[in-house]
Amino acid sequence: MGTALVTGGGRGIGQGIALRLAKEGMAVVVTARSADQLAETVRLSGGKIAAIPADISQAKEVSMMVSLAEREVGPIDLLINNAGIGGPLAPFLDAEPDEWWKTLEVNLRGPYLCCRAVLPGMIARRSGCIINMASGAGTFPIPDMSAYVASKTALIRLSEQLAMEMKPHGISVFPIRPGVVRTAMAEAAREAVPLVQKILDEGQDVTPDTVAELVLFLASGKADRLSGRLFSVNEDLEEIVRRADEVERDNLYLLRTQRL
Repeated sequence: MGTALVTGGGRGIGQGIALRLAKEGMAVVVTARSADQLAETVRLSGGKIAAIPADISQAKEVSMMVSLAEREVGPIDLLINNAGIGGPLAPFLDAEPDEWWKTLEVNLRGPYLCCRAVLPGMIARRSGCIINMASGAGTFPIPDMSAYVASKTALIRLSEQLAMEMKPHGISVFPIRPGVVRTAMAEAAREAVPLVQKILDEGQDVTPDTVAELVLFLASGKADRLSGRLFSVNEDLEEIVRRADEVERDNLYLLRTQRL
């Protein structure tokens, strides 16, 4: 089934995706800054997952991490750009500039660097899939979350751009909306962001395994015709693919400007 690389694989959504992919028979490599968290993912997998610590916002570390992963485990067939941070939870003018920009470095530069590192190999093999962990926050503004919103909107657009450029090489790229999962990020945001609190209060949150189901569907190739489009958890994925003609005709699941 090939090899998957999951960033932010030491906890939360990334850990859940990595464990599910390993269970399904894929060779899996996880990366994150915390070696301790990665060790826990490896332990939970029964030693089936390989871990390589790295800061995905640093080009040299990403290059070394991907080279080591491909040498020790195998060519990367599936990249899950999951690592991300919530950024400053404050009005735009109150946010500290370096903290604000750090959010873009992790949430946008990180996926960019990881894509650059794995794409040459995918192009050479004329196959591969990249899944970028976006957010509903990338489709509308949220008070006090300007850095996070900007980073996720940019990631959605970058995904569409890459999908267009990689299509001739047989590579699919998808941004996804994972919904609200009870992660450390969600817990930090719930007091400052009423929307997150409302979703948790109403029990509309999802589990990491629900997100993993979406990843598995997209990695299967069933939706490759719709590469570049934003897929979300708890949607009827088979129905969306079945109506691909309509999706393409009406520019659905894309960031677009509507005009009078």
